[in-house]
Amino acid sequence: MATNRRPPKHKIKPARKHDEFSPEDTWNRLSKNIREIHMHNASFLSFEENYRYAYNMVMYKSGSMLYNGVCDLVAENVDRLAEEDIISSFPKGTSGDPVQQGQENEMLLRALRRVWDDHTGNMSKLRDLLKYMDRVYTKANNVPEIWDAGLDIFLKHIIRPPIQDHILSAIVTLIQIERDGYVISRSAVKECVDVLLQLHLGQPDQETVYKRDVEPAVLRESEKFYKTEAQRLLATCDAPEFLRRVEVRFQAEKSRTDHYLHSQTGTPLRKILEEHLLIDNLSTVIEMPNSGLDPMIDLDKIEDLNRLYRLFETVSPGLPTLRRALKASVLRRGKEINQVSACTESGEATDADPDKAETETGKVNGKAKGRVGGQPQTLILALKWVQDILELKDKFDRLEKEAFLCNREIESALHEAFEDVVNLNDKAPEFISLFIDENLKKGLKGKTDVEVDIVLDKTITVFRYLTEKDAFERYYKSHLAKRLLYGRSVSDDAERGMLAKLKIECGYQFTQKLEGMFQDMKISSDTMQAYRKHLENTTAPAIEISVTVMTSTFWPMTHSGATCVLPEILTKSSKSFEQFYLSRHSGRRLKWQPSLGNVDVRVKFKARKHDLNVSTFGLVILLLFENLGGNEFLTYEEIQSTTMIPHVDLKRHLQSLACAKYKILKKHPPGRDVQPSDSFSFNDDFTCAMQKIKVSTVSAKVETMEERKETRERIDEERHYQIEACIVRVMKDRKHMTHNDLVIEVTRQLASRFQPNPQGIKKCMENLIDREYLERCEDRKSYNYLFYKFVTYTFVFYVYVQPQYPLFHRGFDQTCEPTTSTNTYCMLVHYIVGTLTKY
Repeated sequence: MATNRRPPKHKIKPARKHDEFSPEDTWNRLSKNIREIHMHNASFLSFEENYRYAYNMVMYKSGSMLYNGVCDLVAENVDRLAEEDIISSFPKGTSGDPVQQGQENEMLLRALRRVWDDHTGNMSKLRDLLKYMDRVYTKANNVPEIWDAGLDIFLKHIIRPPIQDHILSAIVTLIQIERDGYVISRSAVKECVDVLLQLHLGQPDQETVYKRDVEPAVLRESEKFYKTEAQRLLATCDAPEFLRRVEVRFQAEKSRTDHYLHSQTGTPLRKILEEHLLIDNLSTVIEMPNSGLDPMIDLDKIEDLNRLYRLFETVSPGLPTLRRALKASVLRRGKEINQVSACTESGEATDADPDKAETETGKVNGKAKGRVGGQPQTLILALKWVQDILELKDKFDRLEKEAFLCNREIESALHEAFEDVVNLNDKAPEFISLFIDENLKKGLKGKTDVEVDIVLDKTITVFRYLTEKDAFERYYKSHLAKRLLYGRSVSDDAERGMLAKLKIECGYQFTQKLEGMFQDMKISSDTMQAYRKHLENTTAPAIEISVTVMTSTFWPMTHSGATCVLPEILTKSSKSFEQFYLSRHSGRRLKWQPSLGNVDVRVKFKARKHDLNVSTFGLVILLLFENLGGNEFLTYEEIQSTTMIPHVDLKRHLQSLACAKYKILKKHPPGRDVQPSDSFSFNDDFTCAMQKIKVSTVSAKVETMEERKETRERIDEERHYQIEACIVRVMKDRKHMTHNDLVIEVTRQLASRFQPNPQGIKKCMENLIDREYLERCEDRKSYNYLFYKFVTYTFVFYVYVQPQYPLFHRGFDQTCEPTTSTNTYCMLVHYIVGTLTKY
């Protein structure tokens, strides 16, 4: 039978007795080994043995002895290193040579770095040996770990007077030496800065020694240096050199910060440079005589201007200062251009010197052109004004693109400046229209489509600055009419391209009548073809004519008063066409405009016959001499009473025939100007090498003072009606508005055509209140729209306005004539009623 045997019991052995622990002996052995570590003899020591020493001291409650003893040993070693390496490396300060001073300071900084490397190497080994103490004792007793304690010891024993003062002085001195243009060892400074960045004043997240001591010292010395440097540069450099030096300083300080100073120092250091080198001297640099902004612009110093822009862009007041300076520069140059154009004479026909004009006539292949004199001086100045403005604009556009890098603020400032310059010249609308007129007549000959487009685009650029676009429209319409009627346009494509550009800028309403003028020219061409076919079946008049029929609402009627008594031979031809035209278009009325026509006539002189091209008025004058003898003459008064040509036009045409290059008539007494007391005879001795001669009329292309005054009155009158219409349109939509809001809205809507005067708007409001289109509210500050009364008055107009049409038409269609036919009149009344009831 098997029996269960109980397992034998294990005997508990008594605890093994250790050798008796002695903290003093253990510390003595450990401290000896720590000193060996400080002497770089760690390779001869046992890591396990030393670790056990430290471990036992903590285990047997001797951690305080261990911690304090190690700190004392570390402090003792640091003091030794400071005495041997750092203090002995202090600069002597006896040499004034910057190179030697730099070497002495570099030695000090390198000594500090050697001590730091020695200290951190020793502390790294001790940290490994005392890991158990850091894990148990330091946390329990709330003291720094041995590594942090070692940093505190270094801070207290090394970064202290006089070492601290010498270290800061060495760093600042080396920076100054480098600023003075000498080469230093950047690595020495960087190594020292790295040491100071690792030394915190207390906890690791607190301020570093670098932030507390080095950065303030560097900034303080930098501010002193750059205050003096700015004054020195201003005294010794011109503006471009000053900017180059400043840019080099900025680059040097950035390089300095990147290489051996901390990045935190870069921002305050840059602010010092900006304040003392730039902000304090912005206006001074721009206004430097012979080298500031204006001279740089004059000499096209793109690189220097770009440097100026880049530097000014870095400071907050820089761009506003540059914007103001550029605007002032453009205004000054523009005023000079305007002052030159202000030298223009009154612009009357007699101001043009025909004899002088002869010398200005161009020649082709050594032969004079068959035209009277060159351009009048007034026209030359007008064209020069626009060309100077365009050149000025091109110059600043190039600067804005290449030097100022298309900055929006600068672009806006230049736009405002050019707008002010253009509108400071009250003749700008006329001058721009003249410039376009000259280019579309002869300035575009031989140019490609791309070149033509460039010229037109430049012109539109100046036009865009105009605020009085309605005044430009009136001048442009007049010049376009002459180009179309006289066949002077170089290219129909260029004319229509210009209209397209104007339409883009101002809308279709701006060019509606201009396009109507082109349509009239096309219809007139078709009409003349039909008239010539009609003459094939009837007896043709003695003189062949070509007629352009103009719609009075499209064409400028400024020449309506310049009429004359036509000779019978011309009257027969005109009556023939008039009968034909009215037979095709009933209810219309034709009004002849002889001042706009020209004639080809063959004249017999003693030497030979010549084919002359003269104006219609010129032919009327020449026909008076057809049956006169060689010695007979006509007085000015006889010519005027016979032809009934207005005095102004008669003087111009007589001057062209008798005083210009081709003297078809003789003036008695001879002279340049025509006087009422003069007499004229046919110049039978006239000779010229050319068979065909164009006798151009001596006239001023720029308006006279009287013409300009008349034009201004018409423009103001038109503006008055446009303002009234705009007020009614706005009030019809809003029904009620305050005075200020209404003025602002009317100004905004009319700004595309002209800049209305607030006083003029107020006057129009008063007129509308008197006519009961509006009513003033009780608060005297706002208005109501009277809709129902306005509709009632609309029908009253429709019923009663017909007998008084010549009185009221001026308020709605300035170009209509009172002699408009019944059909046209009814159309106008329908248009007006439709417009009024629309409100």
